Amino acid sequence: MTCDIVLRNGTVVDGSGAPARRADIGITGGKIVPPGPAKRTIDIEGRVLAPGFIDPHTHYDAQICWDGGITPSSWHGVTSVVMGNCGVGIAPCAPRAREIAMRDLVNVESIPFDVLDAGITWDWESFPEYMDAAARRKPSLNLGFLAPLTPFRHYVMGEASMERAANSDETLKIAALLGEAIDAGAFGWSSTLLNQHMGYGGRPLACRNASREELKSYCNVLRDRGKGAIEFAMTRQIAVLEPPELELLDFMLEESRRPVTLIALFDRDDLPEALRSTMRNLRPMIARGARPQTSPKPLTRELTMRSPFAFAAFPSWKRLFEDTSKEAQRAVYRDPEFRESFRKDLRRPASFADWARITVHEVKSPALKAFEGRTVAELAASRGGDGVDPRRDHPLEDYGGN
Repeated sequence: MTCDIVLRNGTVVDGSGAPARRADIGITGGKIVPPGPAKRTIDIEGRVLAPGFIDPHTHYDAQICWDGGITPSSWHGVTSVVMGNCGVGIAPCAPRAREIAMRDLVNVESIPFDVLDAGITWDWESFPEYMDAAARRKPSLNLGFLAPLTPFRHYVMGEASMERAANSDETLKIAALLGEAIDAGAFGWSSTLLNQHMGYGGRPLACRNASREELKSYCNVLRDRGKGAIEFAMTRQIAVLEPPELELLDFMLEESRRPVTLIALFDRDDLPEALRSTMRNLRPMIARGARPQTSPKPLTRELTMRSPFAFAAFPSWKRLFEDTSKEAQRAVYRDPEFRESFRKDLRRPASFADWARITVHEVKSPALKAFEGRTVAELAASRGGDGVDPRRDHPLEDYGGN
C-alpha cells in the first residue's frame, strides 16, 4: 500500500502510557497506517510524534472571529477544542440582543467589552449560521460546538429569560432550536448552576432560571435523537455536589439517556474531602453516563478589580456587575457600606477568608510596585486593617491607571 505521507525517525508517544519509542508512521487519507512506500517522506528526527490534545472546555466563541490560530491552545499541542460551555455564548442572537450576549461574556469570562464589540463580526443569527460562519474562517484547529442554553432562552424569551422560567410554548420553541443546533452538528447543549456565573446587569445567566420542566424537554431533544451530550456546571460551590444537585443529575441522566459532563470538580485544600465525597456519591451514576471532569491540580484564579469574577457569588459584589463602567465600579469600591457588606459575606459558612493565599501579581502605578509579590494578609498587616481593607484601598489607588 502506498502512503500519502510517511513520517520517519520520530519519537512516538502514543498516549496509552507506554514508553516513548522510535518509529515511522504512515498517513493515508488522513488516517494513521503502517509505513510503506510513500508519495512524500518527511524526516522528523529529534521531534515527538503524539496525538493531538482535545480541550473539552474552552470559551473561544467570540475569539474565533479574530484569531484563526485559536491561541493559546494551538501553542500547546491542542488540535481540537469544544466551545459553548457553561451555558454562555453568542448564538443564536438577534441584532437587538448583541450587547446583552457580549455583557454575559464580559462578566463570566472577563473578556473586555471593547474587544468583543470590535472583534465579533455578527455574520449570523441562528446557531447553524454561527457554525457555518466559523467554518468559513478555516481555523487552524478543529472546532466542536455545544449549544449554550443562555442565548437560546434569550432568543425566545427576551429579557424575561433573566427573570423567570419559560412557559410551555416558550419551552417548545427553545427545544426546537436546540434540536436544530444538534441536527446541524452541535455536540449537545450546556448550562450552569454555579453562583459565580452572573451575566448582563449583574443578573444570573439566563440558563440558571430554567425549570425542571424545561430541562426535561431539553434532555428529551437528545434522547429523541439518540446522540449528543450535556455539559453542566452543576455545583453551586466548587467541588461540592449536594443532594439536590445529585437528584437533578439523576433526573437528567434518565430524561436524556445521554452522557452528562459535570465541571467545577477541583481539589480544594480548604475543603479537602469535598471532591472525594462528591466522587463517592457520583460513582453509581458513572455507569449511567455521568462524566465528572476533575482536576488534581489546585484551582488558581486571576482577579482584577475590573473583572472580579472570583467574587461574583458574594451578594455584596453584585453591584460591580450591574454597571461595569470604570466610574460605577470606582464608586462601589469607595463605598464604606460595600466594604462592610463584604465582611458580612465572608462570615458565611461556605465563604473563605484566607488572605495569605491571595497575592498581588501586578500593579501599574510605580508607587505601588513594592506591593507586587506580597499577599493581601501582608498588606493588611502593614496598614493595621483586615483583608478587606487592602483589597479595596491598594487596588483602588492603582485603578486610575487601568
